[in-house]
Amino acid sequence: MRSRTRNVLIGIAVVLVLLVALGAVPGLLKSGDPYYLTATPVGPWDGPNATVGDNATAINGSSVSELRYPYTTAALDNATADTPGRSSAYWRGPVGIKESFTHSPFDELSALSGREPRASTGDGVYVHDNHTVYLIATTQEQQ
Repeated sequence: MRSRTRNVLIGIAVVLVLLVALGAVPGLLKSGDPYYLTATPVGPWDGPNATVGDNATAINGSSVSELRYPYTTAALDNATADTPGRSSAYWRGPVGIKESFTHSPFDELSALSGREPRASTGDGVYVHDNHTVYLIATTQEQQ
């Protein structure tokens, strides 16, 4: 093998290793207190024409993909009509790099608000699931 070809292959391998590390390492960074998405029951869901909160509507929780919204679906799965549910923990990165490379609960709230602007409120987003309306919001637990 020619030295030029070998050097190009080594360069490509180094770039691939760096890209894999850049994708994996930020998810392992943790600092501060963890954030969670919580699904707090607000009331019963009366159908598609129902309004909740301040003349808002609610997003259908069964149309929320588990692959795109893992924190939201986990919070809804852990909630009942009487008790709030909570997602898994999310820690911010120590210097702000992690947020650029990882999926966060804040991204999910922003995407849900963009999906149905009338369902968003100052505290979070209204989602209905199993005939119950939930307020999906971020909470931070002190450790």
